[in-house]
Amino acid sequence: MESLEERKRAVVEDFSAYDQWLDKYEYLIELGKGLDALPEEKKTEQRLIKGCQSRVWLDCEVKDGRLWFSADSDAIITKGIISLLISVYNGCTPREVAGDDFSFVEEIGLRENLSPTRANGLVSMIETIKETAKQNA
Repeated sequence: MESLEERKRAVVEDFSAYDQWLDKYEYLIELGKGLDALPEEKKTEQRLIKGCQSRVWLDCEVKDGRLWFSADSDAIITKGIISLLISVYNGCTPREVAGDDFSFVEEIGLRENLSPTRANGLVSMIETIKETAKQNA
């Protein structure tokens, strides 16, 4: 299994392959399409990420001391964003996730290339992932 740092570097490399943000959005959409849908019974109010314009649900299971996230959204770009985040942090320990700075998000320029409401949603997703990790540490 790749380390957290290796996965973050891979994301930065993947995004650097595209020159235009339109192409990067298309890449996010493809990531979203590849994310397995969260079962309807897991789309509960307690799994709903607060602060997102779209509805985004995040679930987490702990197996052998590692976090395994699953997620879904009713908006395709948002689904791609949460897919990107959980693909980086799946299989990490709670300490790794809680202590990470999520700097790859800035490196790829994601926040500044989103609308203000989507950027706020991104921050809420990151905060929720970190808080989930802290609760499971």
